[in-house]
Amino acid sequence: MKVYLDNGAATMVDPKVVKAMNPFFTEKFGNASSLHELGRISHEALEKSRAIIAEKINALPEEIIFTSGGTESDNIAIMETAFPNIEKKNHIITTKIEHPAVLQTCKFLEAHGFNVTYLGVDNEGFIDIKKLEQSITEKTVIVSIMHANNEIGTIQDIDAIGEICKKHHVAFHTDAVQSFTKVPIDVKKLNVDFISLSAHKIHGPKGIGALYVRKGTRIKSLLKGGSQESKLRPGTENIPGIIGFAKAVELASEAHIKKMEKLRDYFIGEIKKNFSDIVVNGTETERLCNNINVSFKGIEGESLLMHLDEKGIAVSTGSACSSQSLEPSHVLLAIGLNAEVAHGSIRFTLSRFTTKEELDYTLNNLTEIVKNLRQISPLAK
Repeated sequence: MKVYLDNGAATMVDPKVVKAMNPFFTEKFGNASSLHELGRISHEALEKSRAIIAEKINALPEEIIFTSGGTESDNIAIMETAFPNIEKKNHIITTKIEHPAVLQTCKFLEAHGFNVTYLGVDNEGFIDIKKLEQSITEKTVIVSIMHANNEIGTIQDIDAIGEICKKHHVAFHTDAVQSFTKVPIDVKKLNVDFISLSAHKIHGPKGIGALYVRKGTRIKSLLKGGSQESKLRPGTENIPGIIGFAKAVELASEAHIKKMEKLRDYFIGEIKKNFSDIVVNGTETERLCNNINVSFKGIEGESLLMHLDEKGIAVSTGSACSSQSLEPSHVLLAIGLNAEVAHGSIRFTLSRFTTKEELDYTLNNLTEIVKNLRQISPLAK
């Protein structure tokens, strides 16, 4: 049996998404900026897709800017808010558990004259709202705090964070790549200026994402070129990718969320019942419907991953963007795990296509593999 439990890294493209995309590779391949019929067809499809994604978060179509994905969206929101204001405001607030696309952007800005506050989190991954407010100064130009963590699934109180930012007249950006279509987002109710989105976490294609920019928010373009995407993201639009992104959004449903929640809770329950010396990382309440992160004490996560892979089971030891690193997860260290326990962590992430049979197959193999690895591991002595 082949079991894919690394949906936090990338999801299978839904066949219905592929079907929707295909004509725009071969029949309707015009440049959306061209004035001829094929160009007009592409432009119409582009704007229809923009409206679909906007409606999902209760935004205006013109507030959606298409990008190559979450990383580019994060970079545009943070850098192009920060740099134009550096002479008056050079302070940024983020957290220690952000995606590398945010953390590395902030490190880059530190090297160019900005001061960055990295907020800590508690053992479940939540920030302290009071500490956030205390950290804001007259020099603060933007706050960037992710909606849901990609490794442990903790969902932050974006509503409360937005209220604080609004109170202090500070721009607020949230990376919602993991939460989009899994957690309700209504920009009319949230005080959020920027939201990063991506297609490949929701059964859409890779290489396409979006940035929500609240109407009236001042921002410049990171790239220089043509007038596409309201001049904020120049370059010929990836029409097939955008079509696929919109179709994936249309297909997402509450029923899928309920299914993933049920399977998540079943899997966590079986892990707790059948394994000793484990830590379920994150929170049991405000957690992504598809996320399970477990540290197996006494063994290396990489060894566990490879043994599971031999059984046809795909999992992750952390976020895909840092999986080549030998360093322990910065997220797990931030919630208080020591390096040894952090190294023994595995992230299982589900999708709407995951079945109970696949989870049972995983649990059966996991039991044997963990037992064998602990018998030979010096860490378990």
